[in-house]
Amino acid sequence: MTNPRADRAKDVAKLLGRSSRTRRRQFLVEGPQAVREALRAHRDCLQAGGDALVDELYASRECLDRFPEFEDLIESSGLDSRLRIASELVLAAMTDTVHPQGIVAVCRFVDVPLTEVIAARPQLIAMMCRVQDPGNAGALLRAADAAGADAVIFSSSSVDAYNPKAVRSTAGSLFHLPIVLGVEPAEVAQACRSVGLGVLAADGYGSLNLDELQDESAARGFDQETPEASYALEQPTLWLLGNEAQGLSVEELQLADHRVAVPVYGSAESLNLATAATVCLYASARAQRRQ
Repeated sequence: MTNPRADRAKDVAKLLGRSSRTRRRQFLVEGPQAVREALRAHRDCLQAGGDALVDELYASRECLDRFPEFEDLIESSGLDSRLRIASELVLAAMTDTVHPQGIVAVCRFVDVPLTEVIAARPQLIAMMCRVQDPGNAGALLRAADAAGADAVIFSSSSVDAYNPKAVRSTAGSLFHLPIVLGVEPAEVAQACRSVGLGVLAADGYGSLNLDELQDESAARGFDQETPEASYALEQPTLWLLGNEAQGLSVEELQLADHRVAVPVYGSAESLNLATAATVCLYASARAQRRQ
């Protein structure tokens, strides 16, 4: 493919818009790392008897030469017939990046219903409440993946998880854990409590201090005598994480069993959303693994 004005290139580029993504239930994945994870997920789905995940694959010859592992991965994923060699101009026309990364995949939506996540008896879930920035959303999802969370949930008023910038920011983590879209925090909190999860709200003005909760958890892990815990971080937990500028609303805060503050020891006003989420999720993950 060498013509950036070709109908196929235009058809792929339509997935930059949310309405086309929603109608077709497809989204774009760009760059070697993210596409690599998409191909692995596609292969694993097929091997498990599931449906295809990758519908189309476009790559420059230079990219395939630079990353020779793609040849085996494409073959083992059964995607040879769906691969088209494209020029850098064509790839640029398909995407919204200034400098194309040499490879683009058209994938099917990967979100699952809340009931599926709850049925799996999760231990750690992150929920985004009214998160608006796609870069923050992607970084938060990547952090949840790194912390070993069982799912990430997007509220109905949060950014589209399939926004190209959000997908790029996940660096492939979008394909590593279940995501749930378009649900309300109250529904999620109720469902999580029904299977034994506690609900914590990340709140800069919270009455509980995350460092103190971690100290209590560590002391219990060493069989030391400690006061009764205000909240045991090692228990299954849903973290509510709020809007970048406004945090959690009053209604969202009221859904939580406790409001937990991440202490700031320097002069910064606060941590940004993705960083605060990382600290909170890792605190729970470490406590759960210690137990």
